[in-house]
Amino acid sequence: MTEATTTTGGGVRLPAGHGAGRLAELRDRFRPVLDRIRDGAVDRELASGTPGDRPLPHDEVRALADAGFGRLRVPEDRGGFGVTLVELAHLVADLAAADSNIAHLWRGHFGYTELVLLRPSSAGRDEWLDRIVGGAIVGNATSERTGTTLADISTTVTPRGSGGPGDPDGLRLDGRKFYSTGTLYSDWIYLAADRSGERVTFAVPTDAPGVTSIDDWDGFGQRLTASGTTVFDGVSVDPSVVSAYKDAPLSHIQAFYQLYLLAVLAGIGQAVVDDAVAFVRPRTRTYIHANAATPGEDPQVLAVLGRLSAGAFTARSLVVAAAGLLDEVVATNEPGVGVDHGLLDEAENAVYQAQVEIGPRVLRAASELFEVGGASAADRTRALDRHWRNARVVASHNPAVYKERLVGDYVLHGRGPVDAWEKYHEVGPTRF
Repeated sequence: MTEATTTTGGGVRLPAGHGAGRLAELRDRFRPVLDRIRDGAVDRELASGTPGDRPLPHDEVRALADAGFGRLRVPEDRGGFGVTLVELAHLVADLAAADSNIAHLWRGHFGYTELVLLRPSSAGRDEWLDRIVGGAIVGNATSERTGTTLADISTTVTPRGSGGPGDPDGLRLDGRKFYSTGTLYSDWIYLAADRSGERVTFAVPTDAPGVTSIDDWDGFGQRLTASGTTVFDGVSVDPSVVSAYKDAPLSHIQAFYQLYLLAVLAGIGQAVVDDAVAFVRPRTRTYIHANAATPGEDPQVLAVLGRLSAGAFTARSLVVAAAGLLDEVVATNEPGVGVDHGLLDEAENAVYQAQVEIGPRVLRAASELFEVGGASAADRTRALDRHWRNARVVASHNPAVYKERLVGDYVLHGRGPVDAWEKYHEVGPTRF
């Protein structure tokens, strides 16, 4: 007897009883919003050229939040949907297939949600879960342009004063961040700062006095992610919400951030297929050397579509496989202690393996897309070039060339990816 299955948007089949029903229900829930996002994607792309003077998809992001997208990972008994990382990867890829900008800008939110979920039970953890369930969106402001690596930061938190009249207790936050993906759409900003030589982290409201977010990201792709500058000028910070990176246990967060980007790339791969099919289906004009009267019956055009579809299937399958391993890692977490180091090495290596394969596949597909049509495919109003530009920018985060070496080191010498991060435990990319 054949086991019942359900098919995802990327063609990957999930066995019944393994989250397939819940995933299908969530897809139904978000479909109207995703359809709306997809319908406006090209118009938004065509209007996205000038930083600081372009319409941003605030309404679309808020519609997702109102539908509960931001609480996907929150446990059901706390008001969320309690999805696995496999299910989240599928849903993020679905969103990226509609508009990769909007999928990408949620990365900081879901990363911060992962960190909250790893914390021991506390009033602070409960407060954050309530905020997320209530629709709050968390943005990112960690990276800077002042140093040479992620470890170099100049943003500081310093004592505000002694508590006298006009000199209140607490800390003040000062600094300038860049690559602040999603912050212009957010209610809170998660960031890193220096406190007397120690790297610390916390979140502040986006509307706090002294916070300024600027849409000055001028990349040729992912233009609407608001990955620009965030300025903090004397922002008041409660010392009780500040924590040191080095004091937190080992977690899967670095692997998660990379996995999230791979899900976005997989979604772009699916968008390439969708747009190629939409281009070919009504087309009647063909070439003198064509093999059929219409492109849709031409075996060479069909072969291109087949390669594009296979590439999208492969990309999503690799993301899902890596996400499944990360789900196993998360299951080992002991609040306040951390996750299993050996399992994390294996899972993070799998994420890197997927990264090495997915980026080139999607970029190749985004270029090969134009083989299904002539010069009309280059019509600017179709914006088909956005897929390559967006994929190139997403794939440029932590370039895969470094991951090839790390994978080789792991398979030959058994030196896991986590070891490299452990050398920078004061920075804490794997910590929360």
